Amino acid sequence: MSQHPSQSISHQDLVILLGLFFAIVLSSFAGFGAECDLLRGHTVRLHILANSDAPADQALKLQVRDRILQETGEAFSRPQTQQEALDTAQAQLPAIQNAAQEVLMEQGVEEPVQVRLERCYFTTRQYGNLLLPAGIYDAVQVSIGEGAGKNWWCVMYPPLCVSTALAEETPAFQEIQELNQQPLFKPKLAIVELLEGLFHGDE
Repeated sequence: MSQHPSQSISHQDLVILLGLFFAIVLSSFAGFGAECDLLRGHTVRLHILANSDAPADQALKLQVRDRILQETGEAFSRPQTQQEALDTAQAQLPAIQNAAQEVLMEQGVEEPVQVRLERCYFTTRQYGNLLLPAGIYDAVQVSIGEGAGKNWWCVMYPPLCVSTALAEETPAFQEIQELNQQPLFKPKLAIVELLEGLFHGDE
């Protein structure tokens, strides 16, 4: 009796198919990672650290936030390149420092305030309907007193802190939108957060 050739997939074929599958997945993810890097490079965050978790310190943090956005929001309302946004942030540091110190003086608080532009690690965050990937971002960091309390953060450029309507006019906002509309966006974002957390989670 003649034997029919086996119709099952051989071990070698399975290895080849799995290899092709993972190559496609990794290629897609590599492109996504590059787009995340581009987006991070075009974004400036605002990060405010309260003195402590005491209710008075947390309330003071929000008052400082409101005054900073009131004083500096307009500076970030126009479309800017990556370098222009960083230059704007650098130029606004004295105004941010003054705004924060004015609030503390008004409230009779003598804690020091430190304001600096630096690169900080952020977890994945949602702003309205948009998600920003975890990673290292340029950020204006405002530290009140010990800076040991729960913090508050948003995006200064594009100006999501102030108005989504203003932010929509900027190229950086379009990049965020396009990234959010990609297929399998949330699963990819979860992988980004996992990988970024492994390298930067302790920062």
